[in-house]
Parts: sequence; structure tokens; C-alpha cells
Amino acid sequence: MTGTARLDPANRAAALRRMRAEPLDVVVIGGGVTGAGVALDAASRGLSVALLEARDLAAGTSSRSSKLIHGGLRYLEQLNGALVREALRERSLLLETLAPHLVRAIPFLLPLTHHGWERAYIGSGVLLYDTLGQGLGRIAPLAPRTGGDAGAPRSGGVPLHRHLTRKAALREFPSLRPDALVGAIQYWDGQVDDARHTMFVARTAARYGALVATSAQVTGLVREGERVAGVRVRDLENGVDLEVRAATTINATGVWTDDIQAMVGGRGRLSVRASKGVHIVVPRDRVHGSTGLILRTEKSVLFVIPWGSHWIIGTTDTDWNLDLAHPSATSADITYLLDTVNRVLRTPLTTDDIIGVYAGLRPLLAGESDETAQLSREHAVISPVPGLTMVAGGKYTTYRVMAADAVDAAVAALNHTVAPSCTERIPLLGADGYPALWNARERLARTVGLHVARVEHLLHRYGTLVEEVLELVAARTELGQPLPGAPSYLAAEAVYAASHEGALHLEDVLTRRTRISIETADRGLEAAPFVAELIAPVLGWNTETTTREIELYRARVAAELASQRQPDDETADAARLDAPEPRPIVRRDLREGHGAAAPA
Repeated sequence: MTGTARLDPANRAAALRRMRAEPLDVVVIGGGVTGAGVALDAASRGLSVALLEARDLAAGTSSRSSKLIHGGLRYLEQLNGALVREALRERSLLLETLAPHLVRAIPFLLPLTHHGWERAYIGSGVLLYDTLGQGLGRIAPLAPRTGGDAGAPRSGGVPLHRHLTRKAALREFPSLRPDALVGAIQYWDGQVDDARHTMFVARTAARYGALVATSAQVTGLVREGERVAGVRVRDLENGVDLEVRAATTINATGVWTDDIQAMVGGRGRLSVRASKGVHIVVPRDRVHGSTGLILRTEKSVLFVIPWGSHWIIGTTDTDWNLDLAHPSATSADITYLLDTVNRVLRTPLTTDDIIGVYAGLRPLLAGESDETAQLSREHAVISPVPGLTMVAGGKYTTYRVMAADAVDAAVAALNHTVAPSCTERIPLLGADGYPALWNARERLARTVGLHVARVEHLLHRYGTLVEEVLELVAARTELGQPLPGAPSYLAAEAVYAASHEGALHLEDVLTRRTRISIETADRGLEAAPFVAELIAPVLGWNTETTTREIELYRARVAAELASQRQPDDETADAARLDAPEPRPIVRRDLREGHGAAAPA
């Protein structure tokens, strides 16, 4: 069965009607990358599927990562070679088959501070990292080479590492202090816009028949005796309640896992701890380097990651026990990141250089360690009661494996044979034909009258679906103009976010379909009114609703800036929660029988 990959208000309403009317095979709770991956895995096996998300696709953890697709070099030091190899295989698949338009290889410099032993020790680890990736490139034809990796030997879709002298390392990263290193090792990993990738996974699931609805909060479980037979849902856009019945329910809510377990009386063997990771964003001209940077810290590592015309610097790793929807960065978090990176920079960064800050929560499987950095990044799948499967833990890179394991466990109890997972052979929307279109980008630029750099930007965001965006420009030439206050994006991209990509609120467009909220010094305040006017006709807003959306976004920016001035988590959390929500999330007692749940 196939469906439409267009996520717009009309198709959302149609999906909810069908969920209410038709018993399904699988209902998935949670629209992060794991939940979207579960929906795609199940739909591509021929099952009827509903995907429910209380807020927006990738609204939580899956839009707030370090934007890396990687094996996890530091996990080798923890002797977890199996996890690293699994992740490297997924990295290769994403680079070469599943999402070559969204995932690309980028280099990282690992500075060495001791002569002799450190190069041998770290070098052997990076060699093992590349060795574990050897042969993975044979999964599929290599993605096109770009930039400085042309001609370099490859391992699993990325160039092999190389050893550098101090002089050579400073040529790669001139902003490094000469006394901060004695040499370096350069290696390659993958980078992705996590929110866009998650959205593409969900759209691909819809293409294979999954019914996708955001702003649809699961408020309880439907029970038939001891068995879970579906979920109760509140449509947050209009307040309507409905039941969605399914043979099996899969919970993929990440840091909200414990809340869903509370619906079945707290029964379950999973316990998830939330670890807060904070990143800061600075303009590219504040730090001079042609490669990313990875710094070893006392507890973990710190990345300096190239991100278009910016750098992303992160992350922290601290326990978080407050509001799960809006983890807040504190002034202490920001000071830590600046202090850590400034130890190696010739010209120190200051808070005045920061144009964006974001905080996310990692869903870590709780163990005996008191340090979140030591908790497992592996995943677990359990079935606490018949009809309910829960998947938790893991890392962004291995979302597809987690999804396949969850569906395998869920369908084991069904009374008919279900095909095995095939998602390793299913490119995401926009991937088919991407290498050929990339090679033709200069001709495409001439045809549509845009600069080739603009076309490259669009290809990296949409792949072959760029043709749908350009159709909007052809129909309305004014949509080919850059957005005021955010010139990296065309007006057509805002319209397309609402008409095709499932954005229902201004925040969805400025924060996840684009990255305007962290890539502009004013956090998107100048662009907000223009974007709101562009998407209002698509979403059916009147003047009052449009004005309300702008004010909600302004309040959110003010609350986030206020939280980032606070000294600790408690005061930062209180400041962030001052901003009203664009979606009226249900917040009631989560104990069984009280009928409510935390955001999916």
C-alpha cells in the first residue's frame, strides 16, 4: 500500500479520520527519529501504521543533537567495538544509499598534546575505527566525492585518517594556538541536519502508507483485559478526542519512556535517564579552520563542528530532572563550553560571539553509574504487557536498527507472518537520482536563474525534491527571494515547509524545517513576521491567528534568552517555562486510570 508523502493540514486531517475509522496493525507513539524509523520499517513490511506525535516531528532530542552521523570514536575506548561497528555500518548506509542528499562526510582534527605515546595510543584507536569501517563501503556504490576528500582513500564511504605534524595541523586549523598541540590526527565522520532527516524519514513512511499526525497527543491506552489494544488521542489543533485501535502499539518516546510506562501501572523493566547536552553556535568567521575539531575533556569530548556559515560547539553531559519538553541551557553551561574551547584558540570566543544556543536531552538507559556520560548508548526493547512494545536508549546514528528491532518484537505476537525489515534498501525521499542531479547542478542553476551556491544549498536540504520547491518559485517568482533577516533561505522554503513538510506552527518552520532560530543573531525575530505571512494561507490562518503565532514565537525567544542568563538548571527551567505553548499539551496525572500522558 502506498500513500501521499505530502504532509499538509488536509492530509493530516484525513490521516486522523482513517486512524479513527480503521483498525491498524501498528500504532507508533513518538515522532522523533526512532518513532519515524519504526513507522517506516513497519509500513515497508506491508503493515498498516499510524505515527502520532504530540508536538512536531523531531521536536525533542532528534532536533537538538550534535548533527553527527558517527560510529562513536570514544566508545572504542570503552571497549564497545560492536556498537561502533554497528554505527559505522549505518553511517555507510546513510552516506551512500539511504540519504546521500542529507548526510555528508566532514573531517575532524584530533589534536595531540604529548609526544610519542599519545600518537601511538590515539592513532591505533583511529586506525581501528577505520578498520571497522572497511568493507562497509561495498554495501552500495559510493556517494559522490566533494571538496577536499576527492582522491582520498575511503573506508565505508569516508576518507581514511591521516597523521599530521603540528605545522600541517595549523594549516588545517589556523585558529589553534601553536602551544595547544604537538601534532594531530585527522579523521572523517558524517554530518546531518537531524530535524530535516527525521522529517524525511516520516515523509518516506507516509509514502509507504503510514498515517502521520503531529499535534496528536497520546493521552491514554485502550485496554482489552490485560492487552493494550490501541491509544486514546487528543488532537491538539482542535481539542477533539479519538481512539486509535491497533493490534500492537510501539512506544518510541525517548526521554518520556517512563511516562508511557506509567500508563500500564508503572510495569516495565526500562528506566531512562535524561542527560542534557548544550551546544552554542558562532559565525564561521570567528574561528578559522577548514576542518572540525574534537577535544578530549575530563569526562567526555567536545566538538567544534563546521555548520555552513557557522560553527556548532558542544556538548555538555549533565543529569536533567526538570521539564522534558524544554531543557534549558544555563550561563554555567555556556561558560563551560567557552572555557573549554578557548583553551586551544588563539583568539578566545566570548558570549558576544554566540548567535545561537540549543539544549537537548539524550535518553540513556539507566544503570548503576552516577555519571550520565557512563550510561549505555545501546538500546533495549521490551514488552511490559501484551500488545505494547517499548524501545529506548541508542543513538541517533543507529535509529534504523532500533526501529527494526522494535518492529520485530512487536509483530512476533501477531497471528500472521510479517516480512523481515527491508529499510536498509529503501532510500529516503529525495535520494533517488540525487548523484545525477548534483552533477547537473550548474545547469539547473542556469535554468532556474539562481546562483549555483543557492542550488547546492537546496540540493543538500531537499535532494531531488528540490524540483517541488522550484515549482513554487516558477508559479510565484517572489518566492525565489531570500527571507528578510535570514538570507540563507528562500521564501519558497517556508511555504514548502507548511505545504509539504508537516509544519503547523511558526516555531516549526523557524526551528526545525529551517535553522533560522539558531543561525541568526536575533534568533529569527526579523524573519518571523514574513514567514508567518507566507505560511498563513497554507495553514488557513486569519489575521488574529497569524499575529498570535508571531507573539508566541517572540515570547519563546525572550524566555530562552532569559533562561540562558540563569546560573543553574532550576532557575533556567523556570524562566523558559514562562513562554506559552503553541500547542495546548495535556498535563495531568500519569497514573493508570487518570487518562493522560506526557508529550509523545
